Amino acid sequence: MMMNKLYARLRLPTRWNEVDWQILAGPILILLILAMMVLPLPAILLDLFFTFNIALSIMVLLVAMFTRRTLEFAAFPTILLFATLLRLALNIASTRIILLEGHTGGAAAGQVIEAFGHFLVGGNFAIGIVVFIILIVINFMVITKGAGRIAEVGARFVLDGMPGKQMAIDADLNAGIIGEDQAKQRRQEVTQEADFYGSMDGASKFVRGDAIAGIIIMVINVVGGLLVGVVQHGLSVSQAAETYTLLTIGDGLVAQIPALVISTAAGVIVTRVSNDSNVSEQMVSQLFSRPQVMVLSAGVIGLLGLVPGMPNGIFLVFAALLLGLAWWLKGNEASVETATLSPTDPQQAQPIEASWQDVVIEDALAMEVGYRLIPLVDEAQQGELPGRIRGIRKKFATSMGFLPPGIFISDNLSLAPAHYRILLKGVTIGMGDVWPGRWLAINPGSARADLPGESTRDPAFGLPAVWIDGALKEQAQTLGFTVVEASTVIATHLNHLLSQHASELFGRLEAQQLIDHVAKTLPALTDGIIPDLLSLTTVHKVLQNLLREQVSIRDMRTILETLTEHASTTQNSLELTSVVRVALGRAITQQWFQDDEMIQVIGLSPALEGLLQQVMRNGGGLEPGLAEQLVSQAGEAIAHQESLGVTPVLLVDSALRLLLARYLRRHYRQLVVMSTVELVSERPIRQTATLGD
Repeated sequence: MMMNKLYARLRLPTRWNEVDWQILAGPILILLILAMMVLPLPAILLDLFFTFNIALSIMVLLVAMFTRRTLEFAAFPTILLFATLLRLALNIASTRIILLEGHTGGAAAGQVIEAFGHFLVGGNFAIGIVVFIILIVINFMVITKGAGRIAEVGARFVLDGMPGKQMAIDADLNAGIIGEDQAKQRRQEVTQEADFYGSMDGASKFVRGDAIAGIIIMVINVVGGLLVGVVQHGLSVSQAAETYTLLTIGDGLVAQIPALVISTAAGVIVTRVSNDSNVSEQMVSQLFSRPQVMVLSAGVIGLLGLVPGMPNGIFLVFAALLLGLAWWLKGNEASVETATLSPTDPQQAQPIEASWQDVVIEDALAMEVGYRLIPLVDEAQQGELPGRIRGIRKKFATSMGFLPPGIFISDNLSLAPAHYRILLKGVTIGMGDVWPGRWLAINPGSARADLPGESTRDPAFGLPAVWIDGALKEQAQTLGFTVVEASTVIATHLNHLLSQHASELFGRLEAQQLIDHVAKTLPALTDGIIPDLLSLTTVHKVLQNLLREQVSIRDMRTILETLTEHASTTQNSLELTSVVRVALGRAITQQWFQDDEMIQVIGLSPALEGLLQQVMRNGGGLEPGLAEQLVSQAGEAIAHQESLGVTPVLLVDSALRLLLARYLRRHYRQLVVMSTVELVSERPIRQTATLGD
């Protein structure tokens, strides 16, 4: 029993053969390469390693041909490095054995080198040198240089396209098209693709250096072989030249042919376009897909075959083959068209009908930016705006009492480069221009001098402003300007628009989510209200009415208790809103007069108040003359209040509040209309402006 336990502790993992050998493959290969550089190898081992090098290059080329996406062979740059090191190590080992044993004959460095030196070039070292140089030129000047240039351009385009891809991923995530895991995977793929092309750009230098090293090694072997053969072994110059040069040529060819294959694989990897087909399928399907091309090619080849002195038979045979291929392709096209239009397939015979998939639901909130503003909204480039937007939504939820919808951010190439716009349910509610890297100096009305720069207006509040360089930031602050960066300009504008359009953002869905949230927190508060006493529609209307006049709905306890108390009396949402406003009077008073020692308001003259009450009793509307006079005087009163630095609040009788609020706020959104029963404060009240005098 003890031995069994000891054996169980010392037993190797059961998955050793499946996984752990892969971990050791890289270190073992590196150790073998170092060993080949340092230790002398017998000819039989050189034959094995040269054969392995050829097999490895063929495998790499075939894997490159069969990959459908570039990242399926993301290890290629590393494999290219290892293959280059392996070839250089074999060159060192073969050089050592050629110089040591070359005088004994052509088989001194192994059968592989001998075969490449005698069989492939017919034993003629001059031809071998020419073939070797041609291989070097093809590899170095054509394939490697072209693949390196494509990899360089590809890396540049991939890096330039990363912000757009990241935004598309974030857009799909915000729209619910993909989940967090899929978004994370797609972001990782974008990063890996950029890393791959960057690595390929550098890895192409390995092959170029390998080609140069091959030429230098060949020269060293030839010169060194002549010296060793003549001086040390007493061979004649012609014998030494023939023996050592043939061995060197064989060594060079057996190394450069795999190098050429590897370079071709690199070219295949960087030149292919990723889709659902591998390289072979793409070439065959796209090169031999048009019978017209085959017919024209057959005509040209046939005409050349009729020219006297040309190899007529070969040209005419190829013309006939191309015509036959064209006929076969034409027959395939006809069969495909017949199958497509066949009435036996009722689904294909019917025209394509519109479906609900064609209906695009507008996002509640969206932001579109020009291409120069992409760095501001792309978190991969340390863009600050997404973080600011999250903070704005959190602050809005805390202050207004509900969570606004997520903001869908996208780039729009039809916009000016520095332009942005904010959309509510597909309709533009705000726009502006911002300049990344510059600062917006806003004049709050107390700036003491002008600044050099591009004059504009603050998009949120319309204040005069100037776009300045960073060097003028401290000077602008000293002169009394409020200085903000580009992302802060957009964030402030968005925050202002959220406050202005809070009631439109609070839809039925948000109302249901708010009620559900309250039910989880205070279940006793919501029991028996919806739908027993009030419908969700009525509650939604009441909350929306409050938000329309920027009254926070975070005190849901008071709101629901008030609705429950008055639900048996009325179901009218406007009347319920009025009683809820009275219940929230302390909060409304604090909101508009929080830090004021004295409450300064706009009031109505007794004559105007009596006239408006008579209009209310008669159930009519305001006369045009009276309405025009009311709007004009309200504008003057608002300007007076703002000059005093206080919020323009119109304090009226509770019976008139709704009428004046609905009419005057249509012209002045900054005007707050309160009733006397909503004002809850012990501070003194002063009427600083009067309408109707």
